[in-house]
Amino acid sequence: MEKMKMETIDIVSHNVAQLGKLFPNCVSEIIDSNGSRKLAVNMEVLQQMLTDTVLPGDESYEFSWVGKKAAIAEAHKIIRKTLRPDIPESRDWDITENLYIEGDNLEALKLLQESYLAAVKLIYIDPPYNTGHDFVYPDSFIMDNEEYANGTGYFDEDGNVNFCRENSETAGKYHSDWCSMIYSRLMLARNLLTEDGLILINMDENEISNLQKICAEVFGEANDLGTIVWDKRNPKGDARGVSYQHEYIVVYAKNKAAFTEKCKMRRPKKNAETIIKKAIQIFSKLGSSYTLDDANAEFSAWMRMQNDFSGGEKAYNKIDENGDVYRPVSMAWPNKKKAPDDYFIPLIHPITNKPCPVPDRGWRNPSATMKKMMEEGRILFGKDETTIPNSKYLLKDNMYENIPSLLYYGGSDTDMLSQMKIPFDTPKVVNICKEHIKSFTSEGDLILDFFSGSATLAHAIMQANAEDNLKRKYIMVQIPETIADNTEAYRQGYRNICQIGKDRIRRAGDLIKKETGAGIDYGFRVLKVDDTNMKDVYYSAEEYSQNLLPMLESNIKEDRTDLDLLFGCLLEWGLPLSLPYSSDKMDGCTVHNYNDGDLVACFDENVPDSVIKEIAKMQPLRAVFRDSSFANSPSKINVGEIFKLMTPDTTVKVI
Repeated sequence: MEKMKMETIDIVSHNVAQLGKLFPNCVSEIIDSNGSRKLAVNMEVLQQMLTDTVLPGDESYEFSWVGKKAAIAEAHKIIRKTLRPDIPESRDWDITENLYIEGDNLEALKLLQESYLAAVKLIYIDPPYNTGHDFVYPDSFIMDNEEYANGTGYFDEDGNVNFCRENSETAGKYHSDWCSMIYSRLMLARNLLTEDGLILINMDENEISNLQKICAEVFGEANDLGTIVWDKRNPKGDARGVSYQHEYIVVYAKNKAAFTEKCKMRRPKKNAETIIKKAIQIFSKLGSSYTLDDANAEFSAWMRMQNDFSGGEKAYNKIDENGDVYRPVSMAWPNKKKAPDDYFIPLIHPITNKPCPVPDRGWRNPSATMKKMMEEGRILFGKDETTIPNSKYLLKDNMYENIPSLLYYGGSDTDMLSQMKIPFDTPKVVNICKEHIKSFTSEGDLILDFFSGSATLAHAIMQANAEDNLKRKYIMVQIPETIADNTEAYRQGYRNICQIGKDRIRRAGDLIKKETGAGIDYGFRVLKVDDTNMKDVYYSAEEYSQNLLPMLESNIKEDRTDLDLLFGCLLEWGLPLSLPYSSDKMDGCTVHNYNDGDLVACFDENVPDSVIKEIAKMQPLRAVFRDSSFANSPSKINVGEIFKLMTPDTTVKVI
């Protein structure tokens, strides 16, 4: 039986194999330093195949910094880590489809590569802005780990990780550190996006120019969907130059053509539902003493009083005889060149039966379309034929608008967080996140935030689901950054940001359920990045002498549970981590069944044939056992024969 690797995917080998499919003559086998065969690329032949498309020499248009090559290598480096379940910290563990991952997001992204490859519709992140004191991701890209850690103050005097390390502006690697940090993570994040997926990244003036260049490299300039400028209506008070009152939201698609085919880059009009509800309330008063003119007068007066409505929203200030809200829109030909003759046929006024004036450059639509609009009552005439008619735009048919490059919002969630007793200084805004979630995602979509912070995005997803019931799912990832002891959060008992994030999700869920009564998924499974479940002997048994092997009878660490092992297997086999599972006893052995036969596992010692046969009868797609589940090699061979006989399509492996 094949032995599981229990380490992250080798992305380089995968890419070489993909290259071999395109150019098989450019890939051949070599012997690596361990004496094993591996695929390698013959760059000379590849250059010949690509002829004049290879960059000549060192001169080309590119963005570079010290440590970029190391950042690329770091993204592709294999790690021996795992995700360990934490059921007590979770909510609704058995039924939820949401994940909360504690740990370094670079490691988490590597661990998710198999299980969530091309599965995430939207990535929405708010990475450190590199202001000089928020840099808590001290990756080692150039020097070895110890040298880098000591040189950057990664560890404090007690040997603990120093999350308060400042990335000093005077340091030579001020921007390089940040660029390397974000570059490797975006490379891995791109793999997780669906073909029609996209990424939104919040940023301020400190690194926006570098971020845009990096995104152009990682995602391709052709996939740039634009940058939203968010006017926060509050200039910074500590500015040494221009006082910025805006931030940016960079938007990139994985594949712009695939994205735009399914999404039209539109958002719900913020106040459309409020306007329609008010119109219905006013229209319901119609009677012998309250006419449609009275209703329109009251409705128009109410619209003028709404200071937070946009000009476009205020234009919908009329109610028709059906109670529908509408606005008049010009039907004039919009182009500079004159319209064809068919676009100059006059409309006949329905009361005077006389032709109405035609716009100087003609109508917007041909005569056949104008006739159909007349029949459907979508043309607005004046009192007589002297007025150029307009078309009637119903608000209910125009509930969405194009996403503009300017976003005006100066509010914050301070009061709401205070109500939930969540202490956090700089959270994203729930309403802004919710607006983008509704614009870019649909039924059942998966959303990822690997700079989760206080888990604003999880809050916004629950709020959006409560409003439209589209059952979106999320993965939050956050490094357990230490809380300073002079903060309100510390005084409230919090010791790291993950504790704040998880509490916020719980309390936001309770608040949303209380306010809406929505039957949505309020839960989340907590998984924590940790060292591998396996002892060193698992990876390098040949390095241990025969007399030491009895001391290492188990290749699994003593503190690991069956659930730890099960989720480690899920990662390697590329199964989602939020699916249902059950555990049953068979002849004294515990058998785990993940997602009704996607994977069946038994990690007990000396598993009898009766249990093996019962598992085989279930005909799972995959089965996994401990190597020590079998007394000897003949027993292991016998297990293989049982599966070949009873369920030949089952893949069986051991750890």
